[in-house]
Amino acid sequence: MKVARIHQHGGPEVLAYEETHEPKIKANEALVRVRACALNHLDLFVRAGIPGMKFAMPHILGSDIAGEVLEVGELCERVKPGWRVLLSPGLSCRQCEQCLTGQDNLCRRFTMFGYAKDGGNAELLAAPEYSVIPIPDDLSFEEAAAAPLVFLTAWHMLMARARLQPGEDVLVLAASSGVGMAAIQIARMLQCRVIATAGGEEKLARARDLGADFVIDHYRQDISAEVKKITAKRGVDVVVEHVGIATWPKSLESLATAGRVVTCGATTGFDARVDLRYLFSKQWSLLGSFMGTMGELHQVLKFVFRKQLKPVIDSVYPLSEIRSAHERLEKKEQFGKVIVRP
Repeated sequence: MKVARIHQHGGPEVLAYEETHEPKIKANEALVRVRACALNHLDLFVRAGIPGMKFAMPHILGSDIAGEVLEVGELCERVKPGWRVLLSPGLSCRQCEQCLTGQDNLCRRFTMFGYAKDGGNAELLAAPEYSVIPIPDDLSFEEAAAAPLVFLTAWHMLMARARLQPGEDVLVLAASSGVGMAAIQIARMLQCRVIATAGGEEKLARARDLGADFVIDHYRQDISAEVKKITAKRGVDVVVEHVGIATWPKSLESLATAGRVVTCGATTGFDARVDLRYLFSKQWSLLGSFMGTMGELHQVLKFVFRKQLKPVIDSVYPLSEIRSAHERLEKKEQFGKVIVRP
């Protein structure tokens, strides 16, 4: 089969489109023909190398996967050949206390396709039966691949961590990112007032189309100053943060008293600072968030399958052109998910 994989860390040039052997499934696995795989910033981080992390080489990237079930192992009882499916990006042991209490993203062995396990940049993939989720006939493989990681992440951030309430004010950083687009839609579904940031008129207009009530150009405008204008100096209840050091000070300045910042990433750097005087006197909450649980994935996918939440696709590349797909994401040229098709 054809795969796109890395044999060493580096830039897009280390991605090799080549032949390898087909995977053999275990008794509790399904063999999936991959029809679409969405890129995430995780692909860029793993490809470039993450300090302190070692990856078995060669390594296949790709966490967001959709396709068709070709074959199932003899212990599989739920999944059937011929199903159109997407795969849960997160993988866990399914046996520890955290997994058994429904907190599988806290499992000590929690990982993802494309991270500690070969991912979806391949024609065929062996996947645990529990990770296989059927999709409606009217959902394309590209849409299905664009949904899991970002909608799960945004759902866990807003619903589980920030405990978002209907009608609250929400600031979403980087609306053109996958998490940003998902967060805008989830917050709007709860009748919240959404302020979104993006760079340039085209991306700002698309953020409005997704449901943002107000938009801020984070390259030309002062984020916190604009938030204070919009909220009559009050600030927002929740900030959806994943940019990192470039926006962290403005995220804190944008908070109302008793506001919450929830963060799932640090794309521009991680060495953020907090003035503890403001933290305790304004009673802020700083919340970390990582992926989400299988239960939450099934929850949020209900709304995706009903078309109440819509995956946004920027572009689709053949797997053979994966270097160009990585370059587009790396240059921040996209609005929506970049997809590759084997």
